[in-house]
Amino acid sequence: MKAVMLAAGIGKRCYPLTLTRPKPLLQILNKTIIEHNLEQFGNIFDELIIVIGYKGEMIQKHIGQKYLGVKIKYVEQLEQAGTGHALLQTKEHLKGNFIVFGGDDIFFKQDVKDLIKNKSPSIMCHDREWPENFGVVVEEKTVLKEIVEKPDKFISNKVNTGMYLLSDSIFSILENIEKSSRGEYEITDSINKLAEKEQVKVVRADKWIPIGYPWHILDANKLFLEAIKNDLNGKIEKNVTIKGNLVLGKGSVVKSGSYIEGPVIIGENSIIGPNSFIRPHTSIGNNCRIGLSEIKNSVIMDNFTSKHFAYIGESIMGENVNIGAGTVIADLRHDNSNVLSFYDETLVDTNRKKFGAVIGDGVKLGINTSVYPGRKIWPGKFTTPGEIVKSDLL
Repeated sequence: MKAVMLAAGIGKRCYPLTLTRPKPLLQILNKTIIEHNLEQFGNIFDELIIVIGYKGEMIQKHIGQKYLGVKIKYVEQLEQAGTGHALLQTKEHLKGNFIVFGGDDIFFKQDVKDLIKNKSPSIMCHDREWPENFGVVVEEKTVLKEIVEKPDKFISNKVNTGMYLLSDSIFSILENIEKSSRGEYEITDSINKLAEKEQVKVVRADKWIPIGYPWHILDANKLFLEAIKNDLNGKIEKNVTIKGNLVLGKGSVVKSGSYIEGPVIIGENSIIGPNSFIRPHTSIGNNCRIGLSEIKNSVIMDNFTSKHFAYIGESIMGENVNIGAGTVIADLRHDNSNVLSFYDETLVDTNRKKFGAVIGDGVKLGINTSVYPGRKIWPGKFTTPGEIVKSDLL
């Protein structure tokens, strides 16, 4: 069977991280989203068609023409005209049944197997605490009635994961749908049309990790870290305390006086310490240099530097970020309410009591910089010594 991954979108909700990479190349546990999916799918598919667009050449370079035995084919969506339009670009490559899914969420092998058992049009759903943020699945006795996008009242807690089992008959529907209110051709509109003509089965996923906003990276990171086991390929000096599980990559060193509370993963050729404090659910990439600093529940990408007396909590750091001495990235509001973060000039509730900053590639923070919770800093920006970041730096 063939599968289609839709990976052409810009991923604006994950700015500033996606200003310099496509969303499927965001990292969780030092591995890209697209790699997590490919590893889960194993031998289920013999060919994967990836629809690329925004910075698609980065995906091609990173994944190549074959991955874990699966043949990879690339189809370009020249116009960013929606998910339905993206799928339509694959028409000439598909016959019979196939799977289609979004390239910016993480799926799991057993759920995919359960979906394809039906051998007829099917949609994968998942129970969510806040269904109003998704497309809600309305079904009757496991048969789809309708997908309602972000309803303004409660309908159901079953939401659309964006994974479908379809046949090539969907293309005749896609060719005749109209643009949505967003001005795009939506795959969900074609699924609703299909459900009017024939039965579309609803299959429930046991696990699914949607990456809508940057803080969802922390959710995914925590989930994956809970499953790691000790794997120490680097060097640990004397007088280092390690509690819980740690993955330490080749060429990395944990220096004397450091304290690590797992689960934590550290990539290759990184130096931690002396006297670093790395707290649970932190992922640190390759070629990082972390000295006398405290890092908690954060995702740190490659070539990160924080040598002197910094605190980084509940944050995501892009590549090549340099943190000046005395920098504090706050992750908790004084009123103890949920942290809010701007997206497209609108404040979005992160649904998290604790959330720090999202810092893009190549940012340099001057000494004694203070960053308010929920703030974002665009790639290449810098702060002056003692600067207080009260609003996003664009």
